[in-house]
Amino acid sequence: MSMVGSHVELSVDGVAHGGWCVGRYDQQVVFVRHALPGERVRVLVTEETKKFLRADAVEVLEASEDRVEPPCRFAGPGKCGGCDWQHASPDAQRRIKARVVAEQLRRIAGIEREVRVEELPGTPDGLGWRTRVRFAVDADGAAGLRKHRSHELQLIDECPIAHPEVNRLGVPRLEWPGIAEVETVTSASTADTAVIITPSGAKLPELPTPEASTAVLRRFKGGRTQPIKGRRGIRENVAGREWRVSAGAFWQVHPAAAETLTQAVLDALEPEPGETALDLYCGAGLFAGALALAVGAEGRVLGVEGQSDAVRDAEHNLRDLPQAKVERGDVAGRLRQWADLRADVAVLDPPRSGAGTEVVESLTLLRPRRVAYVSCDPATLARDIKTFAQRGYRLTGLRAFDAFPMTHHVECLATLTRD
Repeated sequence: MSMVGSHVELSVDGVAHGGWCVGRYDQQVVFVRHALPGERVRVLVTEETKKFLRADAVEVLEASEDRVEPPCRFAGPGKCGGCDWQHASPDAQRRIKARVVAEQLRRIAGIEREVRVEELPGTPDGLGWRTRVRFAVDADGAAGLRKHRSHELQLIDECPIAHPEVNRLGVPRLEWPGIAEVETVTSASTADTAVIITPSGAKLPELPTPEASTAVLRRFKGGRTQPIKGRRGIRENVAGREWRVSAGAFWQVHPAAAETLTQAVLDALEPEPGETALDLYCGAGLFAGALALAVGAEGRVLGVEGQSDAVRDAEHNLRDLPQAKVERGDVAGRLRQWADLRADVAVLDPPRSGAGTEVVESLTLLRPRRVAYVSCDPATLARDIKTFAQRGYRLTGLRAFDAFPMTHHVECLATLTRD
């Protein structure tokens, strides 16, 4: 008989990657949302597999001292799935994330390491930081955020973790008939904003007018964007330079993340004048620009990026640094072409799926003395660190940053040094 829909009481003690606490019921592992370690809760079972149950804590019987009232009325069981830890204090959230990173390193890479998650400047309460928010649109044209592990929408009026400039656009308060998705982007440093719409059909329908002035773009299948109104992207001011970032291209969503990570990468790699540096998955060229200044005119920086808009951005952003060159292509394929290259240092910031064995092995064949690996997923990071270790690189530094407050996500920077 299925347990889905039933209520049980249990105690939770552990935490798991993905915003879950871990408990047991009748010797079966239960992954619980909306609970905290040390609590006793009454849960509603939402999913059952042969190995474990998933459940939502619907009543707290014995509360943790870290529990707080969620700042968003749309957070909680059965509601918006965008946040995982609104019921925990900011300090507790960082401790939980540190436990998760340490556990992934121990379980996957066999590395015992104490981890501390650092708070980023400007968001002590964990609100108002998200500079990019993607809204789904239902059949009636209402924009909202998806519920956890569901295609069902939670309709909202505004999002407390969204940057104020995103909320000023009023996307969830407007009607979007004929639209499948609306993505909002803003720059915390310049206040540029953009709205990217994805039509549900081939024809572009009539669009509502956002509540604040903004650029508007259309996204096609495959990710290509086309301006409808205003500029193609936004401007960012980081590390003393202005960066052009296409609206559909990658950029850190926390206002302080780009500046913090740029300095952290330089601290990790310690590049020297005249050296050769690699920037893999280089996006708009942020790390490549910082490395180019560090290695100087006698050095060189080679970047690789697969997204065409990002490559154009990088070429524009690095146009005054002739020692920096960015190529469009697959990272693994480009590293194979560079088999005879000798790299001194390298930074990689792959997507959530990680770099993978082929990229790691190809990079280590170039024998950089140090590698800085930026990751938003501790599980894939730990997997790739294990591969680096098998290729003669040891983990000599690890920093973790709370670049996604209220959610389970955490940004890590691993320093790997060749033995």
